[in-house]
Amino acid sequence: MMREGWSGGFAAPQCGKAVPFRPKASLITTRLCLAKRQQRRSLLNAFKGATVRPSLTALCGGTAAKPARNRFSFGKQRVTYFLIAILLSLHLFLIPPAYAQRSSASRSGAHSTPVREAFTPADRALVERAIGVTCTERVRDPLGSMPIDEMQARPSLPVSNPDALAGARRAERLLPITKKLVANAIVELATDYDLYTTAAAKSRVNAASTRVEAVRRIKPDVDSRDNASVLLRDPRVIDFGTIFLAGLRSDEGMVSVLAHELTHIASGQADSLRPMFRAIARRATARTGLRIQGQRAEELGCDLVGVMAARAYIKQTPSWEHLPRRLARAFEHNCVDDDAADEDHLSPRNTIRALFALDVSVASEEVSDGGSDTSSWSPGLPRARTIMLTASTPVPKITPNARKLQQD
Repeated sequence: MMREGWSGGFAAPQCGKAVPFRPKASLITTRLCLAKRQQRRSLLNAFKGATVRPSLTALCGGTAAKPARNRFSFGKQRVTYFLIAILLSLHLFLIPPAYAQRSSASRSGAHSTPVREAFTPADRALVERAIGVTCTERVRDPLGSMPIDEMQARPSLPVSNPDALAGARRAERLLPITKKLVANAIVELATDYDLYTTAAAKSRVNAASTRVEAVRRIKPDVDSRDNASVLLRDPRVIDFGTIFLAGLRSDEGMVSVLAHELTHIASGQADSLRPMFRAIARRATARTGLRIQGQRAEELGCDLVGVMAARAYIKQTPSWEHLPRRLARAFEHNCVDDDAADEDHLSPRNTIRALFALDVSVASEEVSDGGSDTSSWSPGLPRARTIMLTASTPVPKITPNARKLQQD
């Protein structure tokens, strides 16, 4: 409600009414109207400098739409924002994987030496060929190990059996050097899988090596038959089945099995090597497609340490025997006909497959020249043996008579 006598003049067009002009209030009305106009101008000036986002009506071309020039400018901004979003997406999704590939490509296999990470179809074919060469060598090698399925079919052997006694003496003789080889292999694997970088990680690995050094004795056991086992609450003794002792006829085969059991002891009741076992299993799964989880991961990790220990033993003990034959002995007990698996173990042949896949260089050594390739050998001719000469290998002297025969 308005009080009579205060409305009129310039207020009429603003309020939409025509009120009679009254001279007495003209000066006051004029001043009020001018004040209102100045307020409107001030408010308009305040909004002129601000950037106002176009309303939905303006974007849709309604009555409140701004000039076409503003709509075109906003369209260019939208295109710019869209291009920036695409560039950021490419940066986030493409650059980090490429960096991860470069960083992971520096480690592979069972060694800390940087090698390629990719596992190619050629590598897969090499692994299968190495399995064939290994099991062929087992048949031809006088010191080849007996396969596990054949051991299981044999009757129990008493501790006094000559073959079991010979195996027990071999195990006792090789135990000290195998303990050192296992400790070195665990450190090498922990370094390879980036599990030897912190003080806590190094402490776990060193404690594992200490547990290995504490083992003192091999105990032949009739009931263990074709198995070897350890009791973690008394980790100073390895129980060895008499059939197993008799079936491992070579030093290389015995070292690989001893190293396997020592690695169980190294992990201990606290499973301190579990992160390493899992890392090994993940790599083997990626390369072979085999399901390796739980106890299977630990068994495969122990097998890998066994192969590494046997390989190191071969390098430390020169021999006239060719390398592929000696290397095959670390795997031969898995060359079975009945290739069955269980919940805790891969099948024996899949175990060989996973081990070669983890370190393709071992497979390459197994199929190297001088292996079991007999394409150029005739049964009527003596087999030429490829030997591994080292600095410590004695060179036969040539006597004067022998020199004279050579000249003739």
